[in-house]
Formats: sequence, structure tokens, C-alpha cells
Amino acid sequence: MEGKGISRAVIERLPRYYRYLGELLEEGVERISSGELSRRMRVTASQIRQDLNNFGGFGQQGYGYNVKYLYDEIGKILGIDRQHNLIIIGSGNLGQAIANYANFERRGFIVKGMFDVNPKLIGKVVRGVEIMGVENLEDFIVENDVQIAALTIPKTKAPEIADRLVAAGIKAIWNFAHIDLDVPDDVVVENVHLSESLMRLSYRVCSMQDQKAGEIKRTQK
Repeated sequence: MEGKGISRAVIERLPRYYRYLGELLEEGVERISSGELSRRMRVTASQIRQDLNNFGGFGQQGYGYNVKYLYDEIGKILGIDRQHNLIIIGSGNLGQAIANYANFERRGFIVKGMFDVNPKLIGKVVRGVEIMGVENLEDFIVENDVQIAALTIPKTKAPEIADRLVAAGIKAIWNFAHIDLDVPDDVVVENVHLSESLMRLSYRVCSMQDQKAGEIKRTQK
């Protein structure tokens, strides 16, 4: 998408549109205007129209958007109208939490395998998937047509495993390890740094508290 001139910011908003449209479908809403969608999502109506115009618009003047049609079309843009085979490397608490999240399957992400080096975890079954050792990782990827690998392992081990994944043909890595991976340009990496997200939250909370404290001081003068 980005190679076609679609900005990363637009792509990052698409899953949010998809989620809100899914909620509208559950409520039985058949059509919605950009203004109504704007109020729900707290994104300007012009921003919504601009974002969707990158992919053809989908709306009609005076009618708005057909919710089911737009929901399906955004699903196609995001690629979740097809199945993606996924493996998880690192089957501790985080890896098992990912495997247990049923909503991934509804979005087409199928956990085909789980791997770990801890002998206490190998052989354990998580939501129907047995945890395996990493010895046969490459063969498993090829035999099961795996496209995506989730890394929930220590950062010291991540580069070595990433190299093995790339060599085996993996083209997308969902990286929870606290390290930036060095991979070829044709391999997509989505980094999920939980501590960084928490620090951004901390910044916003502190900023609001400082702002409120400043307002109180000004009113007391």
C-alpha cells in the first residue's frame, strides 16, 4: 500500500474504520454519513473522506456509505478476506495469550504452530496447537505454507531467529522483541513495543496533569 503512495497514517487508521463499521453492522445500521461516522470515531469528516478516497471513495453524495459494503471493501484492502497462516515463536505468557485470542481466527489469522526452547513448555497444547522445539522450524514453515511469524522471545535471540525465518521464506514478522530487526526490504516487520506504548501513555497523563496544575495556579493568582 505504501508503495502505491498511500501514507502509513492512512493505513494505520483502516483497522479502526473496520472495527467501527463492524460495530455498526452489529447494531443493524445499513448506511452512515461521513459526519455521523466522524462523531463516533472522533476523526473529522473530511479526514474520513480523504482516507477512503485513496481507495476509490465508496460513498454517494446525499446517501453516505453503505456500511456492509464499506466493511467488506476495507476488509479486502487489509487482506483479511483471505487466510494467513501464522506461527508463534516464544510460547510463554505472551505467546500463549496471542494463541488464545479467538478473534484472530475470525480475521483470517490461523495459528498453525507454536515454538519454544523451554523443555517445560514443549509438548504443551494451547488451544489445540502443540508447542514444539525450534529444531524443525524451517521444515514446518515450508510444509504448512506459513506467511507470518510472531516473535515473543528475548531480544538477544530475536536476530538469529529472524534470520532463520527469512531464510525459510517468511515475508512478515510481528515483532514483540525489544529490538529493531535487520531484514531484507521484501520482508515486512510490524514492531509492537509494549513498554514504549506505556511510556507514551505516561507522557500524555503527565501532560494533562501538568496542564491542569498550571490552570489551577493561574486561577489562584
